Amino acid sequence: MKYKKSQVIMFWFLPLILIGGLFYPLLGYLVVGMMVFFIVLSFFRGRYWCWNLCPRGSFLDIFLSNISLNRQNPKIFGNQLFRWLVFFAFMGFLVYRILSSGGSLAGIGVVFVSMCLITTAISIIIGIIVKHRGWCAICPMGTLQEKIGRLRKNRKE
Repeated sequence: MKYKKSQVIMFWFLPLILIGGLFYPLLGYLVVGMMVFFIVLSFFRGRYWCWNLCPRGSFLDIFLSNISLNRQNPKIFGNQLFRWLVFFAFMGFLVYRILSSGGSLAGIGVVFVSMCLITTAISIIIGIIVKHRGWCAICPMGTLQEKIGRLRKNRKE
């Protein structure tokens, strides 16, 4: 499989955040920066980030596509209510963890590193037993980007 140049470049952000963030928690702020960037980008390009720039998506394409069982996603993954429940569950957990961090810069960085670690672990499990990008169907950030992209599209019409 041929990968996009952007995927090969962006892929390296995932180990940088996951491994580097364990030793230098401020790397978690890269996650915040990416979130801000893709939210702004989604106003113009919808889920472009997901399929072209997402470091986790690049990892899933490059590594998991070769070992995935490549089964059909569970139908519930396509259910909008389920996707929004996943979104609000993760956002609620994120806010709770940030509030529990004591407000220190390093503590908040740890929150974003650990959230990245948790969602990556979930994406690997789903990617192996279903499709390599099965997580992408329920990714909270992808759900948000899709909604923002649709809002923009609806305003044009």
